[in-house]
Amino acid sequence: MQAFPRGRVRIQVEEEFFATDKALLVEHSEYFRALFQSGMKESTQDEIQIRDVSAVGFLLMLRVLAGERPVLTCEENLKAVECAAFLQVKSMTKYLIHSINSDNCIVLYQAAAMFGLLDLFHSAALFIRDSYSDLEEYLDCLSADLLDYVDSLLPSTFVAVGAHTPTFEFLQDLSRTICYLDEDENTWKTLSCLPLTASTFLAGMATLDNKIYIVGGVRGASKQIVDLGFCYDVDANSWSEFSSPQQLRYDLTLTGHEGYLYAIGGEFEKTLLKSVEKYNVSSNTWTFVSDLPQPTAGAPCAQTMGRIFVCLWKPLDTTIIYEYEIQKDEWLPISALKRPQSYGHCMVAHRDNLYIMRNGPSDDFLRCVIDGFNLTTLQWTALPGQYVNSKGALFTAVIRGDTVYTVNRMLTLLYSIDENTWRFKKEKAGFPRSGSLQTFLLRFP
Repeated sequence: MQAFPRGRVRIQVEEEFFATDKALLVEHSEYFRALFQSGMKESTQDEIQIRDVSAVGFLLMLRVLAGERPVLTCEENLKAVECAAFLQVKSMTKYLIHSINSDNCIVLYQAAAMFGLLDLFHSAALFIRDSYSDLEEYLDCLSADLLDYVDSLLPSTFVAVGAHTPTFEFLQDLSRTICYLDEDENTWKTLSCLPLTASTFLAGMATLDNKIYIVGGVRGASKQIVDLGFCYDVDANSWSEFSSPQQLRYDLTLTGHEGYLYAIGGEFEKTLLKSVEKYNVSSNTWTFVSDLPQPTAGAPCAQTMGRIFVCLWKPLDTTIIYEYEIQKDEWLPISALKRPQSYGHCMVAHRDNLYIMRNGPSDDFLRCVIDGFNLTTLQWTALPGQYVNSKGALFTAVIRGDTVYTVNRMLTLLYSIDENTWRFKKEKAGFPRSGSLQTFLLRFP
């Protein structure tokens, strides 16, 4: 393999000059990799002029490659897409995909179509499909072809599963099902029955690539761990088994990210764990990564902007947010918050905000208070008012577009996220079974 070029290079883009490392450009850009390893005269020059790319777009690319996370304007999004396409910078495309929101999805969709960034094109179309009713009045600017592509896609659907332990075939519990909310008919319907040996009680559950994964459930009062993982493939409507983590664990947190599952903390034989393992879906292998800063079970976890965050609950009502830095394999403290609470908390993410929900003081534990943490400004904001928890609704929240879905036995409540407020949007049928729930979004074929 040809070695990366060494040293600095000066790049002229329009009237601007940028000094940067050749190795950085070669690592991230197919264009520069071909240029510097071509043997042509440009490969040895200390100064190169690039045409057909804007200085604004090139600067944004350098900022993203340096680890920054700029919030882009409409014009900057266009320039960034142009630069990512022309210089073939996959990490820039990935950054744009992770930044899709209701303000920029239409612009990114059109720009991706224009410049041929297929991954960004598809991701923006999916976002528009999921938020169609909220965005419909703004879609007149799209061509018929672009609208047809959005219409051809399947929207994500709200899915819930209760806590169930393994059963025998002759005692099969007909409630051991994964269910989804049919919003048009306002009723919950069965998606699939759980395998007889699978347990969702104190299990880690997550979705990845439109599949549900179950790890580490228990059976019996002794909390015997189910030593197999289970995967439900929605597209094939079939279940399969896979290996458990090297450290058996229950009451763990499971999250899926870019081809990997992460099994975070949990318990084993009544001992809290701080170990973390990741599962490579393609190779069916588990490997240990860096430990959590402290042992924990059931840690709230959320992903946004392509980043993974967990909440660890310290004594004295202190919540600390940590980010798992994937490339460095490190847990980095982001911020801490002290709030009185009774027995639980959870976290969801929207754009560059994390929302921490917790029960109020013990004399009002059926209500939740919500605090928002902005990852760009690093500032906390207490959301006004209180939100009815009513047996755990807010502790199973998921977000689709700008809408929060919460559910309990009595009702499903939808909220619209509007700056620093969750506004009530609509009410749907409650999940018709008692007990704790885990909820997800899936796309049905």
